[in-house]
Formats: sequence, C-alpha cells, structure tokens
Amino acid sequence: MAKTRSNNTVPTTEDIYTISRLNHEVRQLLEEVFPVVWVEGEISNLAKPASGHFYFTLKDDNAQVRCAFFKNRHANLSFDLDNGQKVLAKANVGLYEGRGEYQLIIEQIEPAGAGALQIAFDALKQKLAAEGLFDEKHKKDLPIYPKTIGIITSATGAAIRDILSILKRRYPLGNLVIYPVPVQGEDAAATIAKKIKVAEKRNECDLLILTRGGGSLEDLWAFNEEIVARAIFDINTPIISGIGHEIDFTIADFVVDLRAATPSAAAELATPDINEVIQKLSNREKQLIRFQKQIIENFKNYVEIFFRKLPQPSQKLFELIQRTDEYSMRLKYNIEKKMTSEKIMLTEINNNLEKLNPIQVIIKQLDYIKNLNTRFNGAVTLYFEKTKNKILRIDDILKSISPISTLDRGYAIVTDRKTKKIIKNANHLKIGKKIHVKLASSEIDSTVDKIYEK
Repeated sequence: MAKTRSNNTVPTTEDIYTISRLNHEVRQLLEEVFPVVWVEGEISNLAKPASGHFYFTLKDDNAQVRCAFFKNRHANLSFDLDNGQKVLAKANVGLYEGRGEYQLIIEQIEPAGAGALQIAFDALKQKLAAEGLFDEKHKKDLPIYPKTIGIITSATGAAIRDILSILKRRYPLGNLVIYPVPVQGEDAAATIAKKIKVAEKRNECDLLILTRGGGSLEDLWAFNEEIVARAIFDINTPIISGIGHEIDFTIADFVVDLRAATPSAAAELATPDINEVIQKLSNREKQLIRFQKQIIENFKNYVEIFFRKLPQPSQKLFELIQRTDEYSMRLKYNIEKKMTSEKIMLTEINNNLEKLNPIQVIIKQLDYIKNLNTRFNGAVTLYFEKTKNKILRIDDILKSISPISTLDRGYAIVTDRKTKKIIKNANHLKIGKKIHVKLASSEIDSTVDKIYEK
C-alpha cells in the first residue's frame, strides 16, 4: 500500500490509486483484520441463479449486509433458505471488488435459536470432555439393593408418574425421596444444581435419578447447562439420568454414572425386579434347608462314631496314671542327663579359658609376626632379583635387534633424500640420484655416480 503523504504535496503516479487497486487492497485488509465471525440476522433479497450459488441480504432492525453462499459450501444444507427466515451464519468478511461493496462469504448456516443452542452444546461438551468430567474412571458403581432412592424432577410431569409406577411394581421395598424442580425455563438449571447439592448434603439417598420427559433442544436446555454438569460431577452419591427420549442426549447424560434412554428405563436400571429377588431368595432358602439337613445328618453320624470309640472312665483313669509315671521317669532322666552335660561343658570352658590366657596369646602372636616379617623380607629380595635379571635379559634382546647395533658393526642405512624412503636394492636407483647415508655416528648426503650390478 502507498505511504501517507502531506496534503500540500502534489501526488505522484505511485500515490494515485486506481479503483481496482483500491478495492483489492481494501478486500485484503478486511480479510486480514477480521477472523471468522458468527452473525445472526433475517434473510431478504434471496437469489438462487442457475450457477447454484446463493446470494442474499442479512439484516436486523438497523442495518444490512450482502452475503454470498457458494455451491460447494451449501451442498449438504439440511433445510431450505427463504426470505424472512432468521438464521445464524458462520462467515468470512470480504469485499466484492467489482462493485466496491463489502460482503460476507458464508461458510456455514443454521436456523437461529436451535443452531445457536447446538453450537453452545458442542462447545460446552468439548470443554468438559477436555477437563475429564466424562471419563469412565470417575463413574461410580450403583448399589444393587438401594434402600432409599432420590428422584430429581418436576413434581407434576409425566416422568415422575412413570417412575413411581415402575418402582411400585419392581421394587416396593425401597424408600423414595422426591426433590421437585422445574425442568425447563430460565431458573431451571440453577434450581436443579441446587437440589443435587441438597440431596448430597442430606445424605439420605443411596442413589439419585435425574429425569424429565421428552422435548425439543430448547425444552431440555436446563440439563445442558455447565452448572448442572459440575454439580453432578462433584457429588459422591451415584446418579442415573433419564432425560427425554432415546435419541435425546444432554450434557448431564455424559457426566452421570449411568445414562438411561428414558425415565422408565432409569427406574428399571436403578432397581432390581422384586419378583426376581423373591425367586432368588426362595432358591437360597431351599439350598439352606438342604445344607442344614445334611449338616444335622452328618453330625448325628459323627456322634455315633465318637460314642462307640469313647473308652470307659476307669480305663481312662488307669491310662492317665500310667502316662503320669512315664512322664515322671522321663523327667528324672532328662534332669540327670542335663546336669552331666552341664558339668562336661564347664570343664571344657575352664580348659578353653586357660588356652585363652592373654600372655600366651600375645607370645604366639609375636612369634607369628616375626615369622611373617622374615618371610616377607625374603620374598621381596627374591622378587627384586628376579625382576633385575628379567630386565637385563630384555635389554640384551633389544640391543641385539636394534638398528643402531647393526650400524655399529659397519653397516649403513641408505634413504632417498627426496622421499625419505629406505633404498633396499639398486633397482630403486639411477645415476645422479641424491641419497642420504646414515652411519653409526654420522650421516652423509651423496649422489649416485655409478651402479654396480651383481
């Protein structure tokens, strides 16, 4: 875009906008500054040309804006657009350069009301799911035989009548506590959340049922409020939801410990069938009677066996006298044996004490240390002598194989002065080759004058 200039400066060619350039840069500016926006308004001037694109105006009481809804965006539209219809639209802000009019490029469109609620529903669901309110690890187990069931619902709705009828038929033994609440309307969500907290604080129920009959998304909206979801999540009492019809899902359904498709289904999931319980108890009673009869019969058999084996009292007395004598003689023998053992042990201890006289121990230790010192000195002297001889032998070997020793015997090492490589035979030489000769105590640089062949 051109730089700002002073009002008194004569514009140059670069400073003068064409209409196309101006509209193009304004469109770019609008697209950069505005993110995707949601707008609500009433459709008017709807046009559906043969191209398949839709063009219309969105307006409210005080303003209007042109809109373009291209074919590839509305291919899966689930309802028909019409003039006078209130809608909620997701759009990019742009400019139609040909006319210099700013417009909305529609990405998505929903009927106003239900569409806004659906967006709010999806946003809250995503938020609470990210926080973990729907996780299975937070779900509590339901009691098998609840003593008291709390019902949170409208006191006059069809849901409470259905639940009471089912509970009376299936589980008449359970106590019921009804917490009446409005199930739709402006204050319904706050009241429902409050009653959930009241039921938790009273701690009078083993299980809660949160329920209402069917209805539209707007009718069920109290059960989609965040305040209700968090109240459900924060209590320790297990809770079942039975909201609407089978296809209806609310935020509350995702947070509760168990979701039922209908209020009636919630009542059935919350309680056992009394007829099934009676049948189980009857079967258990029959089993207990059989077990008792078998135990009594077995006990009778044991008594008869023990009676036959039970000895006469006089015989038992003689056996006890004889056993007492045996224990007495065994005890006397063990005492004498123990005393003899103790005497032997005392004698051994006395002998050991003599052996452990400190003076004797010190004399033995001094002799042992002198012996160790003599052995150590001899071992060290022998080790040094062996090491010295080994070093002398290695020195003789090194001298015998050293190149310097070879030189001392009159030999020389000849190398190429340029490459520094050792010359081993005449094949590597030629006349005029500069060579280096290393002798035992000196070095010579030389040049080859003549090569003698063997």
